[in-house]
Amino acid sequence: MKHTIALVDDDRNILTSVSMTLVAEGFQVRTYTDGESALAGISSKPVDLAVLDIKMPRMDGMELLQRLRSRSQLPVIFLTSKDEEVDQLMGLRLGADDYITKPFSQRLLLERIRTLLRRNEANRAEASGATPQDTMTRGALSLDETRHRCLWRDADIQLTVTEFLLVKALATRPGLVKSRDQLIDAAYGENIYVDDRTIDSHIKRVRKKFRQIDDSFNQIETLYGIGYRYKEE
Repeated sequence: MKHTIALVDDDRNILTSVSMTLVAEGFQVRTYTDGESALAGISSKPVDLAVLDIKMPRMDGMELLQRLRSRSQLPVIFLTSKDEEVDQLMGLRLGADDYITKPFSQRLLLERIRTLLRRNEANRAEASGATPQDTMTRGALSLDETRHRCLWRDADIQLTVTEFLLVKALATRPGLVKSRDQLIDAAYGENIYVDDRTIDSHIKRVRKKFRQIDDSFNQIETLYGIGYRYKEE
């Protein structure tokens, strides 16, 4: 059965180009140009995942997410033009699963959609007792790769898909230095251009999230001019 994606953006060029790509990849797509019409449409005909712009007329993406979260755990990806908006958004813990900064690679968006759909299906299967966990443990760190779930000292760390992939890339080989280019490949895929500073920003946010649980967290080390490594306890 085809998955249905809700695509919500007031930029009709984005709606057209992205929906064409998704349909070509086997998805069903419903498009909306504002938050109010999206809320009404998704409420009457549920979808499997939503891609939301943050700045929209007649209800912005953040309010739309709050309304959706009050009734379901629908996977949501935000499209944002400013990284600073995401810092505030994630700080408020409104519940977005991931975000992509404009302008964006449609191939990257496809991979994020597929990853979140797999995670959502794995969560449902586990709830029914059908799927065993695929967990990697490094000291106090536990990564459930199937569900993209991260635990630190048994506390749940809410990571975006990108952040999870970065932690996984570092923790897979403790002590091994990963360059920024290697981390870009791990989190975004090969042949996708991302500024090196984007990785630094992600690592900063990851550390902040871990230190909200454990202020002594120092497992992710910076090697200036080289990259990062994970130090196992």
